[in-house]
Amino acid sequence: MTATAIRLLLVDDDPLVRAGLALMLGGAPDIEIVGEAADGGEVADAVERTRPDVVLMDIRMPSVDGLTATERLRARPDAPQVVVLTTFHADEQVLHALRAGAAGFVLKDTPPAEIVDAVRRVAAGDPVLSPAVTRQVMRHAAGTAAGPRQAHARERLALLNDREREVAVAVARGLANALIATELFMSVATVKTHVSRILARLGLNNRVQIALLAHDAGLLDEDGH
Repeated sequence: MTATAIRLLLVDDDPLVRAGLALMLGGAPDIEIVGEAADGGEVADAVERTRPDVVLMDIRMPSVDGLTATERLRARPDAPQVVVLTTFHADEQVLHALRAGAAGFVLKDTPPAEIVDAVRRVAAGDPVLSPAVTRQVMRHAAGTAAGPRQAHARERLALLNDREREVAVAVARGLANALIATELFMSVATVKTHVSRILARLGLNNRVQIALLAHDAGLLDEDGH
């Protein structure tokens, strides 16, 4: 185990799933399984006790589900990053978890190497949503974007200036910082600054929430994507 190992908490109501994840992820030299929880209601105490960097969170649990646990966790100061586990690519609950502040999601049948990579990426501050997966999630979100949700999203995004709005649209399209910099003729450092300002101004946790908000507001339709 390295001195800077990623501290990981596993949350799933199925002991066999937890055992499989622990075996899979615990074998990585830079990941340390610091604890397990069988229900969302146990997460707060487990986080307090183990101080994880990342929580791998099942969505469906019998008492307190992963969505509620994620919302509670992300409301805490210095909260760990959350990756939700699901059996569906475009589950409505996944969208809710992402809006609640989860840094992404992985499927339970994802190859082990990709789950390990997802934990590493989230620990490094990168959301676990490739452009292809982002588009799939956004398409599923389209049915919920009209009406009050769209009006609320537009009201929030009105707080951004024109340049920040352009960056928000690019983030919603799943573009990495380097591609945003090229497309908008700015440096990568400037893109990062804009993203940080957008997060702070809108009270968001990560790029996934920027993407969902921009989609809810219909900005991708206006942008022609």
